[in-house]
Amino acid sequence: MSRDSESEHDPGAVGAGAEVGEEYRHMSEEAYGEGPVGPMILDEAVTVDVSDVMPELADPEVVAEIVAPTREIEASVGEPLVELDKVTVKFGGLTALDGVTFTINRGEILGLIGPNGAGKTTCFNAMTGVYRPTSGTVTFDHQVMAKLKRNQITRLGIARTFQNVRLFGEMTALENVVVGTDARHRTSVPGATFRTPRHRHEERDAIDRGMALLEFVGVGGRATEKARNLPYGDQRRLEIARALATEPKLLCLDEPAAGFNPAEKVALMDLIRKIRADGYTVLLIEHDMRLVMGVTDRIVVLEFGKKIAEGLPNEIRDNPAVVAAYLGVPDDATA
Repeated sequence: MSRDSESEHDPGAVGAGAEVGEEYRHMSEEAYGEGPVGPMILDEAVTVDVSDVMPELADPEVVAEIVAPTREIEASVGEPLVELDKVTVKFGGLTALDGVTFTINRGEILGLIGPNGAGKTTCFNAMTGVYRPTSGTVTFDHQVMAKLKRNQITRLGIARTFQNVRLFGEMTALENVVVGTDARHRTSVPGATFRTPRHRHEERDAIDRGMALLEFVGVGGRATEKARNLPYGDQRRLEIARALATEPKLLCLDEPAAGFNPAEKVALMDLIRKIRADGYTVLLIEHDMRLVMGVTDRIVVLEFGKKIAEGLPNEIRDNPAVVAAYLGVPDDATA
């Protein structure tokens, strides 16, 4: 979908964005009045009827169309989008990741699992720029990621969530997502200061896309609530929406089901499938084996920083090395 068109459902359409912004501000002012920091930061809950703000968002197909990735990706569906080649990460004398090699194919959900201390998060961090590999290479969409800063990696197309929720607590749900859209904006500081046409267009686009993303992940009705006031499960969903707002080629989810009850985990599985169906590639780190087995296409298993298995979920479930890593080996088996 072209960002420059002004079709009825285009998130970048000038008229639609202006209406969403005005309606959002009007609801806030009506509920709380004009405060010293403006009407967009609310201290109490107010439920938003998304169909009143953007009537087209009542149609799930339109929401999916707005949220779907539009950026160009060199890798074709089914081809490697991410390639780790003998990646090693050392911290002093400790080897946290030891010669790990695997690929993530475009359009799949790949699970990365292993016991505590296996190196999953270290691998995750090496891919997303938190750590630089001691040796080996990480290639993303045919580009070697060497000495890139985290903001450059985000612009390149990798977005992530965290084990512990990291939202802007004093900002509303919509504002948190709008922050994510800024990763794709091109307005300069002077342009934002003087509110150039490009800046106004990007601002309207951010509100449109932000509302669509909130509806997509299931928290559209809480757009005007402060993030810190949301239930834990909705905070997790909001963090996913903010990551999607950067228009990633790869979405990395770090233990998204932590603290969830069984019903919430089922709903999360549905959301992850919906994200993949909308055209995204997903890397999932998760301890809940039922969730991993139920939602992933392939699984990579780490233990003590090394890859011990890779394959389809049913193959991993029956792999002796994986069973031993999680359950241990009887004494007579090692004698």
